[in-house]
Amino acid sequence: MTASIKTLPASDVLDTLANAPDDVTTTILDPWYNKGVGGYREDYNDWLGDIVAAAARISQHVFVWGFPEIVAHQVTRIPAGFKLSAWLTWYYKNCPSVIRGWRSAQNACLHLSADGAKIYPEHFLNPSQLERWESGKMRFVPGPPTVLEVPLNVGFVGKDEQTGHPAQKPLSVIKPLILMTTKENDLVMDPMCGSGTTGAACLQLNRRAMLCDSAEQWIDVTQQRIRRCYLGIDRAMTA
Repeated sequence: MTASIKTLPASDVLDTLANAPDDVTTTILDPWYNKGVGGYREDYNDWLGDIVAAAARISQHVFVWGFPEIVAHQVTRIPAGFKLSAWLTWYYKNCPSVIRGWRSAQNACLHLSADGAKIYPEHFLNPSQLERWESGKMRFVPGPPTVLEVPLNVGFVGKDEQTGHPAQKPLSVIKPLILMTTKENDLVMDPMCGSGTTGAACLQLNRRAMLCDSAEQWIDVTQQRIRRCYLGIDRAMTA
């Protein structure tokens, strides 16, 4: 069965969340970071807090991406009924920054989850571990580390994934979020989808996805990318 990936017409993120279906399991938020690209607004922390709250109303898990000093402000604004499950770090060595002094080599991602929300660390087990877990012989299930060491998609790195989006995430940093919080055919919402990485990851993992962005340009890029992904899967199935 091939996952269903739906791309909505361009819309403001709060409007998208307000009209979301009632069966969303996980919402991934990857806003512009208020540090140059994407613009700047004085009320950014309040704006992002409103978005996180809206996402919490329609899903069991919410992931919030940004630079550490940006997302840190959301730790004290976690919606009622949710908790901070993990502070994730995406670490990349190949940052091309030419800024003198400290060079940024990380993004942060807050994993917020509702009380009682399920997680699936068993999705990360190797075959022998999975066999032990399924037979009831494993006392605890070790999950993945909270540091994701994945290079940026720049130059020849991740060339097949690159779309030209200035803040595109590699598939390898989005897939663990989906695997930890969903099972096959669950619905993932990404209302700030950029170049559609969440949709491509869901397609590969057999999850459903609903994607939107405020910019028509990136909706077009997302649609083209998802079409290419469908073709790739169809060719693999018929090969």
